[in-house]
Amino acid sequence: MNLITIDGPSGSGKGTVCHILAKKLGWHLLDSGALYRLLAYSALQTETALDNEAALVELALNLNIEFVSNGTGVDSFLDGENVGDKLRTENVAHAASKVASLVPVRDALLARQKAFYQMPGLIADGRDMGTVVFPEAPVKIFLDASANERAKRRFEQLQNKGFNVNIAEILSDIEDRDLRDRTRLVAPLKAASDALEIDSTSLSIDEVVMKVLDQVKLKLNIVV
Repeated sequence: MNLITIDGPSGSGKGTVCHILAKKLGWHLLDSGALYRLLAYSALQTETALDNEAALVELALNLNIEFVSNGTGVDSFLDGENVGDKLRTENVAHAASKVASLVPVRDALLARQKAFYQMPGLIADGRDMGTVVFPEAPVKIFLDASANERAKRRFEQLQNKGFNVNIAEILSDIEDRDLRDRTRLVAPLKAASDALEIDSTSLSIDEVVMKVLDQVKLKLNIVV
């Protein structure tokens, strides 16, 4: 089975790593976090309460979404509109963390996530890819970094996009989200028992990619 799961908290670098791997291997890419951000964005746009499980499930089941590679990353489309940049705001990220803690919502999106697995293979980016969605994956990675380093990366990313942001607020949001994601009762953020754990705090993206490719060679006998 050509399947790699990469889980970890926001800002650990997993999105960039997954995109590079998908390009190198020629495999499909699932950004599961984008699914929850798309749902959160849709909920905010339609003024759906973030604790209204029934309404959120209805939204989740009927999201008209599409992911399109743009050469350097993946654009997220909702109802034909490219909303990629809108999904990266702290407001949407905070809302996504809230809706992701609801069991019926996660159940509603589970089948949609599983359907992304197609040959020649899949790179699955998320928080519970290796523990819940694809526990059968032969290559599982848990990518982490210190909260301070992740806040710094997020600050620079948003600044480069023209957002007026405060690094102290970003750090606070990351710490709050970490606590919520790691302690929620359903699919908490944690490393699968058979995952390789990588701390990217002092590593370059290329160094992380090489560590993952070493696992691909070891577990799947694929050399890139």
